[in-house]
Amino acid sequence: MSTPCRVRRVSGRPRGRHAPSFVAAAPAHYGFDVHRNVVEFRLAPDDISAIRFGVSPGHELAHAVRVLGQPHYHPLQWGWLRRARGQVPARAFDLLRLLVGPDGYMPDFLTSTPGWDLTPEDELARLRDADLVPLRVDLLKRVDRTSGTEQRLLRALADDPEHARSTAADAWEKCWDALLAPYWPQLERILRADVAVRTRRATTDGLAAMVGTLHEAVSWAPHAVRVRLRLHGEILDCAGSGLVLVPSVMAPRCAVVTEPPAQPTLFYPALGVSERWADDRPPAADALAGLLGAGRASVLLAVGAPLSTSEVATACGLAVSTASHHLSLLSAARLVDARRDGARVLHVRTPLGEALAGM
Repeated sequence: MSTPCRVRRVSGRPRGRHAPSFVAAAPAHYGFDVHRNVVEFRLAPDDISAIRFGVSPGHELAHAVRVLGQPHYHPLQWGWLRRARGQVPARAFDLLRLLVGPDGYMPDFLTSTPGWDLTPEDELARLRDADLVPLRVDLLKRVDRTSGTEQRLLRALADDPEHARSTAADAWEKCWDALLAPYWPQLERILRADVAVRTRRATTDGLAAMVGTLHEAVSWAPHAVRVRLRLHGEILDCAGSGLVLVPSVMAPRCAVVTEPPAQPTLFYPALGVSERWADDRPPAADALAGLLGAGRASVLLAVGAPLSTSEVATACGLAVSTASHHLSLLSAARLVDARRDGARVLHVRTPLGEALAGM
């Protein structure tokens, strides 16, 4: 059973209802004191499961709402915006936009703990069953960060948390179905390809090297992951509970979840996001065949897990000599790597090959 993170505050607002639990990282060009505005996730040296990966449909939807509210700040989403903006369910969108705000703090109840197998249906079910006490606390945090009409509307929601939960879940479902469900296969493909690349890099180059390439705001310290932020600093002892790393297509920069009982989480921008990410694309095998040729494409797709040359040949329906030739060319292009396992030589995609296979 996971133990709760022990938290030491190093700057910013005091703990409690005012404490930001979901905060965004600062771009490198911001002028700030990196020693004060850093969240440091401290990990147990002997905990091999201290860092794991997950996906978060709720995080993607919340940031999709922010993108629609301020499209000029998100050029990588313009392709998706052209398709989605005509499908916005107005009343549901207005409620979610009120809840998530334009930037910074985001209520924790809108996103559950990310997981590798977390589906949009799971996320919605957890929202409908969210604990009313922390949900009200989250709403009051948004009350503290607003004024005027927005503040009055949020205070009314906080005064009736059961109604707020029900209406928020209904709005979540309507916005998901209209805005992200049609593009979830493309979006999920990018997320899982990113995780595959990061996992492979951690295996081949070590945990520190993998963490150091997540984002310019993220760095590795001895047994700790550090994230530069704009206005927030915190040290979390995550021994026993660990840290979840979550790639995101919709979020433009890193963000963290830090406040117990939520699982310590670091969101970071995924690899491979371009303005055309939402385009319908041919199957990966067809796209790769056009780029590499059918034989080499099939070999590259086959070696997602380590395989010997004969196993590759069998999987792809090729002669062993042909499979060996394709593997040599893919290795020369740094798309496939080979390592010895006893008497066998096993071939597996490199991070570059993983990214290409997930295109």
